[in-house]
Amino acid sequence: MTNINQLKNKQMKKTILILTAITAIALTACNSNNSPKDNNMGMNHDTMPMPMQQNTQPDKDVKMVAITFTSVDPAVASYIKSLVTDYLAVKNALVNSNETEAAAASGKMYEAMKSFDKSLLTAEQKKVYDDIESDLKEHAEHISKSKIDHQREHFATMSKDMYDMVKAFGAGMTLYHDHCPMYSDGSMWLSETKDIKNPFYGDKMMNCGSVEEMFK
Repeated sequence: MTNINQLKNKQMKKTILILTAITAIALTACNSNNSPKDNNMGMNHDTMPMPMQQNTQPDKDVKMVAITFTSVDPAVASYIKSLVTDYLAVKNALVNSNETEAAAASGKMYEAMKSFDKSLLTAEQKKVYDDIESDLKEHAEHISKSKIDHQREHFATMSKDMYDMVKAFGAGMTLYHDHCPMYSDGSMWLSETKDIKNPFYGDKMMNCGSVEEMFK
């Protein structure tokens, strides 16, 4: 009987030692996971401010987009450049999460398109322009009257139209076609700089995206 009790006591002590060791390991892991570094790594990227990073990719390594109409009326070229400038103002306002400035810049785009003299375009140019302008004008109007979440939704589609406009007529400046894989299953925008500044998330995910192409 004594031998049986001694065996039971040994088994119980062994079990206690094992449980103590497991508990110690678990506590160590928990403390490690609660360190400031690990907490930051585990944060939701939608709410984590991202540090600004410079894109050091050389322009020669970025795909160049060919412009369709290489000969356009100077007044048309000037108009398209001003349209691009206002578009970039919308983009930068959304980067800064400033819906008031985004609305003002898109309102300028809308008014410019309303007053543009299409007689300056050739028949072929007019056909391409009209196909793009109708949607572009609609999104500009919506952004000029909406709250920032809705502005960003329309900006995603506006950017596709602006890409088509620049591809057709040029921009009069160097532009980069950027892509964000996160927003709406993937969205693009145009930027005057290679450094990624995401207009869909602002400072929540400022550096989310990559340079896909460039216009020059």
